[in-house]
Amino acid sequence: MSEIVTPAMVRTGLSTMSKTEAIKEAGRLLQNEGYVAEGYVEKMQEREELTSTFMGNGLAIPHGTEEAKSEIQATGLSFLLFHEPVDWDGEDVYLVIGIAALGDEHLDILSSIAVTCSEDDDMEAILASTTAEELLSHFDEVTA
Repeated sequence: MSEIVTPAMVRTGLSTMSKTEAIKEAGRLLQNEGYVAEGYVEKMQEREELTSTFMGNGLAIPHGTEEAKSEIQATGLSFLLFHEPVDWDGEDVYLVIGIAALGDEHLDILSSIAVTCSEDDDMEAILASTTAEELLSHFDEVTA
């Protein structure tokens, strides 16, 4: 498993759902593709209860707690792109990126995602994506 994301781990054109459902779906995509064990999804919810993973600019990046590291089989990302916002503790979220990372890789991944999504023009292009391939093309530096 050399890729950290595949088109099977990307959902675009989604209607809104609850924050809890969005976190579960992001985790389920990672689990279904063999990147994490079942317990990781629960740890993503626990992490969210500790502190919000809302990053601003319509982006949330749910990930597991430090204790969840043993549940990670490989570094991977899942993407959920909504055309109707998810209510993330009063903030509108259109892009949810689930993260599972071995070792300290999550720091580099988080940094790369933050840079990619920080510019309004870039985020507008990302949110206009209609296919997995189109969405992933905006994250070449993150997924390389």
